[in-house]
Parts: sequence; C-alpha cells; structure tokens
Amino acid sequence: MKAHIPRALTIAGSDSGGGAGIQADLKTFQELDVYGMSAITAITIQNTLGVHGVYPLPPKAVAEQIEAVGSDLGVDALKTGMLFNAEITRLVAQQIRLFGWNNVVVDPVMIAKGGAQLLQNEAVQALIEDLLPLSRVVTPNIPEAEVLAGMRIRTMEDRQEAAKRIHALGAEYVVIKGGHDQGVGLLTEDNNTIIDLVYDGTTFTKLDGERIDTVHTHGTGCTFSAAITAGLAQGQSVLHAIHNGRLFIQAAIEDGLHVGNGQGPTNHWAYQRRLQGGER
Repeated sequence: MKAHIPRALTIAGSDSGGGAGIQADLKTFQELDVYGMSAITAITIQNTLGVHGVYPLPPKAVAEQIEAVGSDLGVDALKTGMLFNAEITRLVAQQIRLFGWNNVVVDPVMIAKGGAQLLQNEAVQALIEDLLPLSRVVTPNIPEAEVLAGMRIRTMEDRQEAAKRIHALGAEYVVIKGGHDQGVGLLTEDNNTIIDLVYDGTTFTKLDGERIDTVHTHGTGCTFSAAITAGLAQGQSVLHAIHNGRLFIQAAIEDGLHVGNGQGPTNHWAYQRRLQGGER
C-alpha cells in the first residue's frame, strides 16, 4: 500500500519575479515535502522594484482550476492569497464549501509592499463575509488586521482586541504578524524583536523572532502562510504548523539571496539547508 502524500493547494496570484504569490507558495510546499497544486487568480507583472501590472483571470477560470484539482488530486490543506475582486473571492469560498475542505489558511493579501492594491475595496467585504468563516487560520499583518477588525492598532492591547474581533468573524485561529509594528508602539525594549500574536478564541500566544535589517522581504507573508498550510497538510496541529512556519520564514529572511535592485525575495531553501547542516 502506497504511503499518503500530503497535498496542498494555493489559490493566489502569479508573481513573475518569483518571490511571492503562487511561485513562493509552490517553492515552500516543495521544501517542506508537500505536493503543491495551484489555482491562479491573476497574473501580476512584478520584479523587486514593484508591481507593474495586474491582469485578473475570469472568475470562472479560477473556479474551474479549483474544481479540477479537487475532483482528481485531492486537497489536504489549502491557502488563499491574492483574490483581487469580490466575484473571485465568493467563487473561491463556494468551491471550498462544495468540497468541504477544513484546513483553510487565509492570507488576506490587500496591498503589495510597494503600495500596489491587490484586493479591490468591494472584495474586502466578500472576504470577511464569505471566506473568513471557512478559515482555520488567518494571517493578517497589522495594516490588514486594522481593515478586518475595523480599528487602529497602536499597542499590544490593540492587537489583542483586533484578534478577538477577527476571530468573531469566523476564523478559528488568528495570527497577527508583527513585521509592520515598527514605529507604532509595539516593539520590545531592544527594538530588535518581532512578535507574532496567535489567538485561538481563548488563549493568546506570542511567537518571538529577531528583526533582520534587510529590504529583502518580498513574499514573506505568502511564504509564512504557505508553510503553515504545508504543516496542516501533513497533519500537524495548528499551533505546531504556525510555529514551524515561523521558523521557516525566519530562516528564509536571515539567509537572504540578495537578488534584484529593490525589495528582493526571501530564501526558500534556507530552512532545509539548516536542518541538513548545510552551509549558510
């Protein structure tokens, strides 16, 4: 009898620069020994200098990609990234409900690091109403958490309140990432630590990581959420998958590739090389 192969699906946009979106997700799945599949929502024209164009696919094409994967290959866990508009968001949620998938990680991608809008305003409400209630984990950064929670975040107490509000929208676990907290009163005393806040509806858990002084952080959110998805596909508990995802992205940032002339990508093979004792 053949061993079960963990399978993970990413529903997101394509990044021509390879650092974020579908490309980052599939690299992460591969590095974590999970079979990766994709449903592309939009083609983005990107490099390390920014997003130069966005071409959404017809919503029907997105839904049909999901149906093709789900009806044949099967899905143990999935993540959503850039969904772009309300119609795509609702059709994605519809497909998730039809297949009854439970291990759903929502990365509520709204704005690219360079400032380009990746989720239309009317799609935010669709994400809140249709997708969050289906999610096992949602992974907003602080600006995204402010939109989802409908409040400003300036202190750790604010972040805890925002996590409670987002949890009330239907997400089982809320992870508010700390990478955007610099300068808004959330830093630790040494200003060198990032805190990711996890909330499960009852308990707050703080995951600390060293803040790395680098501009090469393109695709960190995609990669982190993909690593969590890979863990869920392998049968890990949610907290275990989040913890391992944190280790994966920390290694990817620390052992940077330093390619491109702007905000470069992270190093997706760093984590496994460390585990194998390879050179950094």
